[in-house]
Amino acid sequence: MKIILIGASGTIGKAVEHELRERHEIIRAGRNSGDLQVDITDTASIRRLFEQTGPFDALISTAGNVHFGALEELDDSHYAIGLKDKLMGQVNLVLIGREFANDGASFTLTSGVLSEDPIRHGSSASMVNAALDGFVRGAAIELPRGLRINSVSPTVLQESLPGYAPYFRGFKAVPAATVALAYAKSAEGHQTGQVYKVL
Repeated sequence: MKIILIGASGTIGKAVEHELRERHEIIRAGRNSGDLQVDITDTASIRRLFEQTGPFDALISTAGNVHFGALEELDDSHYAIGLKDKLMGQVNLVLIGREFANDGASFTLTSGVLSEDPIRHGSSASMVNAALDGFVRGAAIELPRGLRINSVSPTVLQESLPGYAPYFRGFKAVPAATVALAYAKSAEGHQTGQVYKVL
């Protein structure tokens, strides 16, 4: 398959590429790195990406930013970061990408454990992740031409613990290589409308 991997330079992105590269053609894309560049907060940039890649069989997004902070210190501008970037950035990858996707192609987005298991200072991430999973379930019943869509909802990564451990006390971390298997299951399988939880 021809797979577009957004966020390929990140920890999860690298693990996904390692899992899939021997079986498929991987086009790596990122904001500032990769084979092609894309800013998922900009619909014109997303469209340029697909014009460069042409038709594809799978799109995997491991990209998206949210703001972490104490609820008492947040205002709408802080929540807008995650809404514009991680949520609508990935939604727009689907809305625009469906025009370029081959029949039966798949989209795999990234949400996260905080949609169901919140932490202090993570209300924006909880909101965005839950919205992404809801979009996946809703879009799956309407996508045409056999197009499929799923999300991967990982817990904190072992590789990320040095920076995130204080926020995720009591959580069992998982290696990025284990998380990558869920993306392979989505891209190489046949299910749609699924949220693959990696805990």
